[in-house]
Amino acid sequence: MDQIRITNLEVFGHHGVYKEENVLGQKFLVSVILYADLWKASCKDDLTKSVNYGEVCHFIKREMEKYTFKLIETLTEHLAREILIHFPVIEKINLEVKKPWAPILLPIETVSVVMERVWHRAYLSIGSNLGDKEQNLKTAVELLKADNLCKVGNVSNFIVTAPVGGVCQDDFLNGALELKTLRTPYELLELIHEIEATLKRERIIHWGPRTIDLDILYYDDEVVNDKDLIIPHPEIKNREFVLKPLNEIAPNHIHPIYNITTYQMLQKLI
Repeated sequence: MDQIRITNLEVFGHHGVYKEENVLGQKFLVSVILYADLWKASCKDDLTKSVNYGEVCHFIKREMEKYTFKLIETLTEHLAREILIHFPVIEKINLEVKKPWAPILLPIETVSVVMERVWHRAYLSIGSNLGDKEQNLKTAVELLKADNLCKVGNVSNFIVTAPVGGVCQDDFLNGALELKTLRTPYELLELIHEIEATLKRERIIHWGPRTIDLDILYYDDEVVNDKDLIIPHPEIKNREFVLKPLNEIAPNHIHPIYNITTYQMLQKLI
């Protein structure tokens, strides 16, 4: 991926553990590598298709002057996420914050924190079989859009499917959606639980009726397996009501364990 590099931008800030640092302030040096597709900008000689590095520099300065953080780790995290949120062309960032005058009572040139952050791609399944099903699904999508760490991409059509699990209940309305997110898998799971709580999801009967059901199907090509979260979702290949809408928006997405596409899994199932 193409890169734009900003090296040792000097900004005066009030970040540090000690009170004197917060009051008196000190110089910080910020270096950034911005990863983006610059092909259109280079071919058309068009700044609007690129990243205005001057705007990025002034943005960093404003953010560092607006807040006071004790840890440069927190400052670095804040800057990385905010830059990715506010400059849509940027897909990934590598950011280093240097503190030249670290108060450790020893001769030192600088101390720094380096972080890499990237927009991750996730796929979610979404379903409802209580109340206004379609509105429940649309509200869940809007709540995802409202989170500044998420960008909703393609959303499938909603399909009516019969319930599974042997519990007598109404048919489901199911769909799938693509999501770009700066959240970790566990932070994304936390957001999902918040949305389910907002829509009054109740976990009373296993496989029972629910106003909303959100599941993480994929998160990049990561494999997670613990008691709170399993990715890819273990039932993807067995669920037609998941594969049909997913096939609509990501037919060629490859399962990182089975090494087959959504379309291939669906064909095996139907």
